[in-house]
Amino acid sequence: MVLRVAVVGGGPAGSSAAEVLVKAGIETFLFERKLDNAKPCGGAIPLCMVEEFDIPPEIIDRKVRNMKMISPSNIEVDIGQTLKKDEYIGMCRREVLDGFLRERAEKLGTTVINGTMYQLDIPSNKSEPYTLHYADHSNGSTEGVMKTLKVDLVIGADGANSRVAKAINAGDYNYAIAFQERISLPEDKMAYYHDLAEMYVGTDVSPDFYAWVFPKYDHVAVGTGTMKVNKAIIKQLQAGIRTRAAKRLEGGKIIKVEAHPIPEHPRPRRVVGRVALVGDAAGYVTKSSGEGIYFAAKSGRMCAETIVELSNNGQKVPTESDLKVYLQRWDKKYGLTYKVLDILQTVFYRSDATREAFVEMCADIDVQKLTFDSYLYKTVVPANPLVQLKITAKTLGSLLRGNALAP
Repeated sequence: MVLRVAVVGGGPAGSSAAEVLVKAGIETFLFERKLDNAKPCGGAIPLCMVEEFDIPPEIIDRKVRNMKMISPSNIEVDIGQTLKKDEYIGMCRREVLDGFLRERAEKLGTTVINGTMYQLDIPSNKSEPYTLHYADHSNGSTEGVMKTLKVDLVIGADGANSRVAKAINAGDYNYAIAFQERISLPEDKMAYYHDLAEMYVGTDVSPDFYAWVFPKYDHVAVGTGTMKVNKAIIKQLQAGIRTRAAKRLEGGKIIKVEAHPIPEHPRPRRVVGRVALVGDAAGYVTKSSGEGIYFAAKSGRMCAETIVELSNNGQKVPTESDLKVYLQRWDKKYGLTYKVLDILQTVFYRSDATREAFVEMCADIDVQKLTFDSYLYKTVVPANPLVQLKITAKTLGSLLRGNALAP
């Protein structure tokens, strides 16, 4: 037999899963509704993703080595002094990155289907296949041609509004909204953002997150994220970041407006039967930083590696307990990271006083080094006890000065 796997969703999670599966000789079908899809997000990727996923230089628009954290009272703190010459945060356009990863999986033998999955039939026993009902858009029409596909396993990589998750009753989660404008700037203004990104905090730009100005190839991405899922509020917050960054965006023209839901925590069930969820569909976006691209790609890869291993390179059909090994490995590797960032968001995004404290803390070199090492390499680099004690003391000092510890 040859194992047949359907991967629904052609973003970083789905494409990374498909690449691993097809390399192992598993028959792999990758579904993507919009092949030119450009998901609205900051588009920042850590250095470890560039290395781990062999991202070529031409995919990276900008190598950011300088960042500004800007407090509610517009105090600016420059961070990035601890970066080495070859260290940077990669800035990408999602349509470019996603297209590259998907095409690489296709060249290796993945069958890419330009289609929308509408229904997933769950088999009545452990040996029957899953049936996907989908509209094939390869003829160029929006409606497409209705078709079916039978497979042994399904990986849901279809984002926050995952239809695969709904089909297996994976449970709901809270989600935030990311809203972003792409703005073309005059040359002198664009030069300012050559290798610089900005993060703004304050209730005027986001009551529970942050706003950003991130440089891309020939424009900047200006956006905000919030759990207040209300169009009027989101419009008001976007006006807030445009106001705060007004001088630096002077003369700019909006070339694209985007919005998308972002999960706030993992779904209650991420594996049901022979169906596994990865990326945003599973809820793998971190609190505080709102990062999801690396974790999406990594979860897709880890899920697929588990399938390859426990199916003996596609020679047998993995069970639900086999697929749950992927979850155990994922939670062991990244569970603490999610908990720590959740606590940080709860503590520092409570009020403008706590946000001032947070920005003040970012000025500390030890804090910057710990933060960047953790972000760039996805390993919580343990500081020596004295440095750790110093960071803790500075954190408490900042919070006290900002009255941030008041109930």
